[in-house]
Amino acid sequence: MFTRTSRFVALTMFGLAVVLPGASISALEGAGVSGAAADKAPLYKTPRAALQAGLEEFRSGDATSALAALTYAAAGGESLAQWKLAKIYANGEGVARDDLKAYEYFSQVVAEFDEESPNRRDQVAVSSAIVAVGVYNLTGIANSRVRPDPARAMQMFQYAATRFGDPSAQYNLARMHLDGVGVGKDTRQGLRWLYLAAQKGHLQAQALLGQILLTGQDGAPAQPGRALMWLTLAREAATDAKKDQWIVDLYDRAMAGANEEDRQVALVYLEEHLKGRN
Repeated sequence: MFTRTSRFVALTMFGLAVVLPGASISALEGAGVSGAAADKAPLYKTPRAALQAGLEEFRSGDATSALAALTYAAAGGESLAQWKLAKIYANGEGVARDDLKAYEYFSQVVAEFDEESPNRRDQVAVSSAIVAVGVYNLTGIANSRVRPDPARAMQMFQYAATRFGDPSAQYNLARMHLDGVGVGKDTRQGLRWLYLAAQKGHLQAQALLGQILLTGQDGAPAQPGRALMWLTLAREAATDAKKDQWIVDLYDRAMAGANEEDRQVALVYLEEHLKGRN
């Protein structure tokens, strides 16, 4: 689902477009897989076999072999390999972090998604890739051709949120509506998306929803009991000591300022929420 020009490839999916340099897409398509990937190619009967081997090698800690196998699988059209490579480059797992490469691989996953006959096995990867492309469109990539494009980011998030019910897409949509980025500020719409993401266990959505409900914001009524419930859920799910510290601090401040009645109301809400999930 893409068209070529002399310098760029415009990937078109569900009415959206992501532009990649022609050279980049040729490399991603496997037009002459080189280096370690080419050496590895004869070892695999199919791209699917290379995918399985690459995932196993990555789990065992052999990043070099894993990268070669996954690159070969990605060139053969395995979307999960493309997605895994994107995550590897985005997080710098065993390689130098490279957001542009990550963006290109995520974009290929999105471009090759077939809406008419979706592969259920790959839907989680596709949804994740759409959100990732949206985030890169929202922030841009420093020292690259990928510039901030909030309107495009909103389209990507909207699609993933509605087509797949993706909680990360819903959270990003909520932030854009609440902050008025790429769209007019709309607290009601923002809270709607935030609630949907929070209900699915998205801890950042739970924490932000709790923060807003604690004191009220832009016309939203304060609901301290419900706020404490969401903050408690977020605090329990926070496992990254550095990344999630703001959630821990937010929870600690909220609990320190809460009265006994608010705590009891929060406990009732928490019990009801947990029963609803069972």
